[in-house]
Amino acid sequence: MGEDSHDIGRRALLVTGAATALTVGGVTFASAAGQDRTPQSRTIRGTLPTGSPDYVYVPVDVPPGVRELRVSYSYDRPTVPTGTAGNALDIGLFDERGTGLGGRGFRGWSGGARTEFFVRADDATPGYLPGPVRAGTWHVALGPYTVAPQGLTYEVTVTLAFGEPGTTPTPVHPPERARGRGRDWYRGDCHLHSWYSDGRRTPAEIAALARAAGLDFLNSSDHNTHAAHPHWAESAGDDLLILLGEEITTRNGHVVALGTDPGTFVDWRYRARDNRFGAYARQIRRSGGLVVPAHPHATCVGCGWKFGFGEADAVEVWNGPYTPDDEVTLAEWDNLLVAAVRGGRADWLPAMGNSDAHRDPDVVGLPQTVVLADDLTREAIQDGIRAGRSYVAESKDVALTFTATGGRGLRAGIGERLPVASDAPLTVRLDVTGAPGCTARLVTDEGVLLTGAPIPSDGAGSLEWRTTAGYAAYVRAEVRHQPTSPQLPGALAAFTNPIFLGRG
Repeated sequence: MGEDSHDIGRRALLVTGAATALTVGGVTFASAAGQDRTPQSRTIRGTLPTGSPDYVYVPVDVPPGVRELRVSYSYDRPTVPTGTAGNALDIGLFDERGTGLGGRGFRGWSGGARTEFFVRADDATPGYLPGPVRAGTWHVALGPYTVAPQGLTYEVTVTLAFGEPGTTPTPVHPPERARGRGRDWYRGDCHLHSWYSDGRRTPAEIAALARAAGLDFLNSSDHNTHAAHPHWAESAGDDLLILLGEEITTRNGHVVALGTDPGTFVDWRYRARDNRFGAYARQIRRSGGLVVPAHPHATCVGCGWKFGFGEADAVEVWNGPYTPDDEVTLAEWDNLLVAAVRGGRADWLPAMGNSDAHRDPDVVGLPQTVVLADDLTREAIQDGIRAGRSYVAESKDVALTFTATGGRGLRAGIGERLPVASDAPLTVRLDVTGAPGCTARLVTDEGVLLTGAPIPSDGAGSLEWRTTAGYAAYVRAEVRHQPTSPQLPGALAAFTNPIFLGRG
């Protein structure tokens, strides 16, 4: 076994300046000669100091005749004081086509979820793409997510096996249509993780849980890889539409690509200061997807959203079990609505809710986005989300009907506008089922204007408000559990996108 050692010193970091990537010394292999096709391994060791670039690339010179490339790695985890980040090192792979942005050479990413992986023509570790191991310079990509004050010492071992390459399977993807009910409300969860990134469930297991949760559609959104796309087809069916996407996990926030074309890969190796997000958001849309910033105020390292919402098609306001960071996101989203209506803008940002489920005991469909769509197809579901014709509920048991009506038979639902004069009377009505003990309230650009009594034990309740468009530019509904602290509102059981009032 060959060995090499490389330390990235502080002087090297000063030389690279603000660069977000660095290439270090790599490893080389001898070609397989004659009948000797014994696997060959090389190990490289190095140390990354604090302040390391976001990505460090280890070149691997791959000779002809390689059947399989296998990588294993480890790194130290020293004790650090409370409140100080320890070591966390992500890993991925790029082939001989290079590491350039856009991902032409991308062959897989497992983040910190795996300690080893392989790729070959006929198979690959989940998160990685099967395909030929061609001769040339490959790169193991290291992502120092956090580095302890003592530095991060790593060891990477690359093993090549020689032989006939095998055949790469032709990918089969789920259909873009399921058997719908025509124009109706469809339930979905668009932020889910399988074992193709850092989840622990197979696509089949996730699909079974989605069906049990009463979902009509879901979106595959593994971190920084599209490797799962060909593995969802067997889980789709007339009763479950499966959309394909990715959670683009940058160091300045995460964004869900919702319903992209099969095989679409979106790069994540940039920060807000690089001014590249707009180009990748446009790539998502060119690939038929929606751009949905995920958990914008989550407290995990690198999760806080720093790119702004100018490129977003919707925003994930509620992520998993309801927590204070969701409450902060809800308030921020409401402020964006206020700014839109008071600025006279027709554009506004719809809200979503998704589970972000990874493993047991994470609940698929907690929460779920309920979308009014013309049919159960990729295009129709995306149109409903983009238009804001949706509400978010904690489970299949919670259902809302929310409308505004005016004179001459005028009526508007969630995400729509009731075009009445500012002084014309109108009625807003909310009907709730499946929420016993919860309290419904109506929120406008002026704040909370009406709160109902607790919903009875049968879970059904209603709230009606008579007003004018001159009094409120929009109205939206919330259904909340009883508060557990007098200083905080109760957790959401459901909330809607707004109904806009007036002629705009």
